Amino acid sequence: MKKIGFIDYYLDEFHANNYPEMIKKQSNGRYEVCYAYAKIDSPIGGMTSKEWSEKYKVELLDTIEEVIEKSDLLIVLSPDNPEMHLELTDLALKSGKLVYVDKTFAPDKETAIKIFENADKHGTKCFSSSALRFVTELKKIDTDKIYKVYTEGPGSYDIYSIHQLEPIMSLMKCRAKRVMALSDKEHPSLVIEFEDGRYAQMYQRIAEGPRSFRITACYDDNTADIHKIESDYFSLFIDAMIEFFDTGVVPVPHEQTIDVIAVREAGFKAFENPFTWINI
Repeated sequence: MKKIGFIDYYLDEFHANNYPEMIKKQSNGRYEVCYAYAKIDSPIGGMTSKEWSEKYKVELLDTIEEVIEKSDLLIVLSPDNPEMHLELTDLALKSGKLVYVDKTFAPDKETAIKIFENADKHGTKCFSSSALRFVTELKKIDTDKIYKVYTEGPGSYDIYSIHQLEPIMSLMKCRAKRVMALSDKEHPSLVIEFEDGRYAQMYQRIAEGPRSFRITACYDDNTADIHKIESDYFSLFIDAMIEFFDTGVVPVPHEQTIDVIAVREAGFKAFENPFTWINI
């Protein structure tokens, strides 16, 4: 059994609460979350780090250095606070151990580049991804024929846009050129133009409603595939993480992760200037 260490901003959050059991179960006990560090206790009234440690039976350590020393593999969490990732990944990415960095990878393109430069300088293999990248529905789409992609999903743009942007970028397989907001940040809808002249459009459904995602791929022969995402994307993502830990093969190119973050960053600017192209 190989030991995984958590490095988090605060521990009582959805991913930290669910990853340990899922990783243990889906790896058939080959991997187990054994150690954790958190910079602060939950700032939103949840469990303290000590209470989290006791509930999930994960040893709480005082420093990131201790987590790195005792662990075989590392997961940097802080899923809703990507602004913490530059700090929280620093020592982990100097360790040479395999590292998964939770979504959203970075708050902006500049930070994303800095994080990967740290990993590359020290020969540390790492990746980050939205769970939606690994859904079975994406495998049914003929990427060679796509000329436009439409996506729809729930949640706020700052936290949940990653779950639409990653599938879009993985399907289009092209660098994004510019973005345009079709609304303000309270009703987020974004058009993305790619360097080859194709387009994608995403709609962030922030009102209360179904927590479902939908992807439509339009083809150059005037046909389309419409997919409501029904596969268990969270479990499929954990399988991908386990495969990375098994093989050391990075499943998402760093360049594409940087592009995703660059589009997300440009989207914030676009919502402040609707119906205006914002270059990436």
